[in-house]
Amino acid sequence: MENELIHIDGFEIRCISANTLIIGSGAAALNAAVSLHSFGQHNLVIATSKWGGGTSNNAGSDKQTYYKLSLSGTQPDSVPEMAADLFNGRCMHGDIALCEAQGSVRAFMNLVSLGVKFPHDRFGAWAGYKTDHDSRSRATSAGPYTSKRMFEALAGEVKRRKIRILDRHQVISLLTDNDKSRVIGALAINIKEKDPAKAFVLFNCENIILGTGGPGGIYDTTVYPVSQTGSVGMAFEAGASGQNLTESQFGIASVKFRWNLSGSYQQAIPAYISTDKKGNDRKEFLNQFFPDYRSLTKAIFLKGYQWPFDPGKIGDHGSSLIDLLVYREIKEKKQRVFLDYTSNPSFGKISDFLPDELDPEVFNYLKNSGALKKNPVERLHAINFPAFDLYRQHGIDLSKEMVEIAVCAQHNNGGLKGDIWWESDLKHLFPIGEVNGSHGVYRPGGSALNSGQVGSYRAAWQVFRKYNNPVSGTDIFLKQSKMQVEKKLLLAKKWLAAGSHPGNKKYLQEIRKRMSDAGAIIRNLNKVNYAVSEASEILNDLPGMIGSGSVRELAETFRLMDHCLTHYIYLEAIREYLAGGGRSRGSYLVTGTDNAIIDISGGKITHTGLCNYDRPIEKEILEISYRDGKTFSKLVKPREIPAQNLWFEKVWKDYLEDNSEGC
Repeated sequence: MENELIHIDGFEIRCISANTLIIGSGAAALNAAVSLHSFGQHNLVIATSKWGGGTSNNAGSDKQTYYKLSLSGTQPDSVPEMAADLFNGRCMHGDIALCEAQGSVRAFMNLVSLGVKFPHDRFGAWAGYKTDHDSRSRATSAGPYTSKRMFEALAGEVKRRKIRILDRHQVISLLTDNDKSRVIGALAINIKEKDPAKAFVLFNCENIILGTGGPGGIYDTTVYPVSQTGSVGMAFEAGASGQNLTESQFGIASVKFRWNLSGSYQQAIPAYISTDKKGNDRKEFLNQFFPDYRSLTKAIFLKGYQWPFDPGKIGDHGSSLIDLLVYREIKEKKQRVFLDYTSNPSFGKISDFLPDELDPEVFNYLKNSGALKKNPVERLHAINFPAFDLYRQHGIDLSKEMVEIAVCAQHNNGGLKGDIWWESDLKHLFPIGEVNGSHGVYRPGGSALNSGQVGSYRAAWQVFRKYNNPVSGTDIFLKQSKMQVEKKLLLAKKWLAAGSHPGNKKYLQEIRKRMSDAGAIIRNLNKVNYAVSEASEILNDLPGMIGSGSVRELAETFRLMDHCLTHYIYLEAIREYLAGGGRSRGSYLVTGTDNAIIDISGGKITHTGLCNYDRPIEKEILEISYRDGKTFSKLVKPREIPAQNLWFEKVWKDYLEDNSEGC
C-alpha cells in the first residue's frame, strides 16, 4: 500500500494505492474485508465516515432476526426451498436467490465461529422460529442487537488482522476510466483535517466494495440511525444502475429513540393513543375501525409478526390497517401518536384485559409464554424482558411513560444492480449489504442480514479470484481521473468561498420532507409527478445555493448533494412505476387506481382488491440509471432459479479447472 502527495488546483492531496478499497464499516463491509484478507489479499483499506456509525451497529428490534437455512428440528428444509421462498417474494433474480440460500449456512457458521451468540440447545441444535414471508422456521436471533453483535465480532476480527482503517474519511466520489465502464478509484474528505487545502484523499485502486447501507438520509420520518445516511448517489453519478428502488419497507417505530416496534412490542398488546401537539385530548383512535375487542387485540398482536406495512393486510381488519390509521392520524390530522404499555386497549365499556375474549391464536401464544398478565408492561416483561430493558437503557421507562411512534422508513429492498458475485454493471464496483438491490418486493424478515454476509463473501472471492491485479501507477491513474477530481475540487472552492450557509439544513429538510410525503406508504401519481419536478429543479440549482465554512461542513455539503441526487432518482423510479400502471404492493398503497383505499372517513374502509401482478411493470424488475443529467429506465424479467447439475465428478472437474465462473 503506497502513499503519495500530489498537488491539484492548490490542494495538497494524499493518494493511497491499494488493490481494494472497502467503503463503510457495517457488518457486510467488515465481512468483505475479513474474507478478502483471509484469501490472502492484504493490500486493502477500509474508509468510513464514522467507524461503527452504520445501521448494523445502531439498529435492531425486539429480537432482531437473522434468516438462514433451517439446521435443526423435524421440519425438512433445503437450499432449493429457501431459494424458492426468496424468489417468490417477486422481482428478485432466481440465481441470486439461489446464491443467498446456498451461502447461508457458511455465512451463519462464520458468525458463530467469530463468537456471535446465537442460541442452541445442549445437543447443538440451532433453534429457529417463523418470521414474515417464511415457509419454515428459518429465523434465529442473538437478541435485540443481533446486527450489533455481528458488527462487534467482525470489527474485532478486522483489528486482529490489522487491516488498515481510515476513520472519519467520507468518500464523496467514485472515479471511473475514460469509457466510464469501470471504477478505478475514489475521492474522499478527511473530516479530521482542519485545513481544507489538505483535507482531500485520493484512492487509486483496482476494486471498490461499497457497503454504505441504505439511503436513510433522504427520509424525514425514519427509523434509520441518525448516523446512517447512505451515499448511493455517488454510485449513480458514476454510472452504476439501480433496481427496485420503489421497494422500501415501512413500519411502526419509536421516534425519540429510533427503534423498530415489532415482535414482542406488539404481542404485549399495548394501547394506541392519539393526542394533540401538546399531549392533550387523549383518545384510542383505532376503536372506530374495528367491530369488537377480539379483532382489535388480534390486529395489534399480529402487528408483531407482520411488522412491515403491507397493503395486502389492510382488509378484514388486518394488522396493516393499524399502520394506515397511525399514518393518517399524524399526517392528515396533525396529531401525535403513542404506544401506552401502562394501559390495556379499551373497547366500548371494556377497559380491562380479558383473556377469554382473545382470539385463540393470541390467547395460546400469551399462555404458552406465561404472559397472561393484567397490563401490557407485565406481558412484555414475561415475553421478552430485554425488549423492555432496552428502552430503559435509553432513558425511557415503559412502565411509566408512553412512547411516541410513527410509520417510518426502515429498509430499502432495492438499491444498486449486481450480478451473482454482487458486481455492479459498473465493473470492479461491488455493492454489498443494503446498498445492493438484491431483494425483491417481499422478503423474509432477517434475510437482509444473510444477504449482506453471503454477498460480501462472494464479492471478496470474486475480487481475489478475478481482479487480484497490481494497482496501476499514479501517473496512469491521474491521466484518467484528474478531470473528474478537478470538478469536485472546483465545487469545493466555490462552497468554501461562499462560507457557512444557513440554507444547507433547510434544503436537506426539504429533500427529506419531499421523500417522506411522496415516497412513503401512500403514493399517488400526481403527487409524485410534482415531487419529481421539484427534485429535478433543486438538483440543478443546489450547487449555487449552498456553502461551507469548514472541512466538516464541506463533507456535509457533498453529502447534501448526494442525497439530492439520490432522492431525485428514487422519486423518478416511483414515478416510472406508477405511470406504467403499477399498483399497491410491497410496503406502499397506491391511490387513484383500482385497488386503492377509497374512503377512510367515518370509521369506514373501502378496499377493492389487491395487486395481481399481471402487468409488466408489476412482474418485472425496474432498472434505472443516470447519465448526463437524465434518468433512463427499463424493465427486466427476473431470471429463474437455475437448474443445477450437481454430479460430483463434473463439479470437481469444473472446480479444479476453474470453469465455474469463480466457484
